Formats: sequence, C-alpha cells, structure tokens
Amino acid sequence: MDKGDTAFVLVSAALVFIMTPGLGFFYGGLGRRKNVINNIMASSSIMGLGMVMWVAVGYSLAFSGNVFGVVGSLDNFFLRRLNFEAPSDYAPNLPALAFAGFQMMFALITPAIITGAVAGRMKFKALFLFVIFWSLLVYYPLAHMVWGEGGLLGPAGLGSVDFAGGNVVHVSSGVSGLTLCLLLGKRCGYENTLYRMHNIPFVALGAALLWFGWFGFNAGSALGANSLAAHAFMTTALAAASGLCSWLAIDVLAKRKPSLISLCTGVVVGLVAITPGAGFVPIWSAVLIGGSAGPVCYYGITVIKKKLKIDDALDAFGCHGLGGIWGGLLTGVFADPNINSLASKGLIYGGGKQFAAQVVSIVVSVVVATVGSIICVWLVKLVTIMRVSKREELIGLDLSQHGEHAYPSFNGLD
Repeated sequence: MDKGDTAFVLVSAALVFIMTPGLGFFYGGLGRRKNVINNIMASSSIMGLGMVMWVAVGYSLAFSGNVFGVVGSLDNFFLRRLNFEAPSDYAPNLPALAFAGFQMMFALITPAIITGAVAGRMKFKALFLFVIFWSLLVYYPLAHMVWGEGGLLGPAGLGSVDFAGGNVVHVSSGVSGLTLCLLLGKRCGYENTLYRMHNIPFVALGAALLWFGWFGFNAGSALGANSLAAHAFMTTALAAASGLCSWLAIDVLAKRKPSLISLCTGVVVGLVAITPGAGFVPIWSAVLIGGSAGPVCYYGITVIKKKLKIDDALDAFGCHGLGGIWGGLLTGVFADPNINSLASKGLIYGGGKQFAAQVVSIVVSVVVATVGSIICVWLVKLVTIMRVSKREELIGLDLSQHGEHAYPSFNGLD
C-alpha cells in the first residue's frame, strides 16, 4: 500500500462529499423560495441515510462477491470480514477502508440528483423511503454491474467502461428522476404559472462547489496519485470550461444576453458528459465532449421537455440523464487504450467494439433505472402517500413538511 495514494484518495473522497451539500445549494437556488429548505434538506438527509446504508449493506452489495454479475453478496455486511489493514481488492495500493470510503461518497450524491426532478411536490417521508429502496434496487446493483469484479457490464463482462459514473451516477439518477416525476405528476399550475427562481447566487455557489468537488470525483477515480489522475483532472477541467462556453454562446444566440444561470448549467453539463470518459479519452477530446453536451442538453431542456410537457422541476434528466448518455456514447467514440488499457479503441481509431459496448451498457442502465424506480414507487405507496396535498404544495414544502421558513421575516408564499 502507498501512503501518498491513500492520502490522495481520502482527500478526493472529501471533495466528492462536498458535492452533495453543493447540489443542495444548486437545487435550492433554482427552486421556489417557499421550497428552498426542502430542496436543501433532500440532499442533506441523504448525507446521513446514504452513509449508514453504505456501511450496512451498500459496500457489500456493490463490491463483495458476485451473483450472476448483477449484484454482490452480504459477505461484508456492516464491513465485517473486511480487513482494514489489508489492501483493497480493487486497488492494491490502497487500504480496503479507503476504497470503501471513497465509493461511499458516490452513493450519497447519486440519489440526491434525483430529488431535483420532483422538487416542490413530494412528501419528505416518501422521498426518504424512495431513496432507501432505490439504493438497494438500482444503485448498488448497477455499481456492481459496472465496477464490481465479474460485473455484467464491466471490462470482465460486456466490456463497457465508465471511469467515474456516467452510467452508475448520472444515467441512473437522471432516468430515475424522469420516471419518478412522470409517475408523480405535474406541479399545481405548472403550465400557467410564471416560474421565478429563488436565489441565483445560491445556484452559482452550488455550481462552484460541484466543480470543485468534481476534481475529486473524476481524478480520484484513478485510485492513486498518478498520471491517470492528472489526465482525468485536466479532461474534467476542459470539459467543464467548454460546456460553460458553449451554453453561453447558445444563450447569446437565443436570448441576446448571457446569464449566470446558463453559465452554471453549462459547467454542470460539461462535467456530467466527461465523467464516463475522463480517464479513457484524449485531453483534446474533452473540449468536444463538454462543448457538444451543451447544445444536446439545451435542446432537451428547452424543446423536448416543453413539447412533451414533462415537469422535471430542476432538469435532473435534462442535465444528468442526457449528459450522461451523451458522454457515455462519446467515450465509445474517443476511447484510447494507450491512455487506459481497460478500454479498447474508439470509433475514431477504427474500433467499433467499444462503442457498441457503450450503447448496450447505456440501454441496460436505462432499463434498470426505469424498472427499479417503478418498483420503488410501488413499495413506497404501500407505506405512505407520495405527493403532498394541493394546499401543502401551494403554501410550500418548507412550512408543510418541515415547519420552517428560510426567511422568517418574509410573509409571502412565493
């Protein structure tokens, strides 16, 4: 084991951790003033729930044993039989506990992304239960299928690659968010009410924390302080920067004025798109991946969403689902085995096998997330009502679900 690598991965884990409260600020700013506490609470509560579940069963189901390539076993239930002094099976340069801690942070941010799709209309208790069921039925199995030893979709199975969570994090959460918001229904007055964002500086703060944490998210996935980590760091930076620029350019062309919201959204979309390929594609291609994700996601949010009248409140699918799918496909286009031997040649190098594997893995991830989310909704409905009443929605979830006002001196409901 290497002390430098261990220190690097632990610091990266802390960076990934800060992304979840960062997402809370991002969503809190995008939502309505009467729901800001609820939006932040949704992410904050998962920071506790997700950690307990990960130690109890999550790590074991994702990274111990192998059941038909779909899920792990319960051999490491509550981390039992995990030798804290021994190296990890997934990174011999790291102690097993460092690897488990790093992966734990991914299990927090992923379900938190889903909450943006149903902001403003889902009971907090129902959301809490949904996250429990979803982690068990979707996230842990998908993490095993993509990253676990003998996983169905990983290098030992189908051969797809996912450096830091294109399928596991973004496609799964984005598609699940879309499924959940469709099953839950639109917000009251969705088509007739002028929507006003609560706090744009909150959005900028959240985006800054997400970008900062994403360096740990992607570079840390090299599982060591090495050249691959440096490569992932640079592709992450460039994709975010090009996503920022492309979204601003679209904004200027469409509205004649660049906005801070557009800047922040472009950053997040660029980061999402590079996540699956950060350690597999050339640095120059990160500019194309992040830059092209901008118009793809912009079209999804401004055209497809409106035409289909989908109330994805804070665009969880538009940014994370579409961005993750696009990034996964382009990983199959630009993958270079000289950068990382786990990948085979991408389309531009004359190889079609990797691209085909990426397509199939994305389809499987979409199916798992969709079916799993439908089952989770059914399970939650056995226990409680999922949606707040019309009155509770109109007065705001801050008051109806938590008994709090974000700004006690403010008497309005907007």
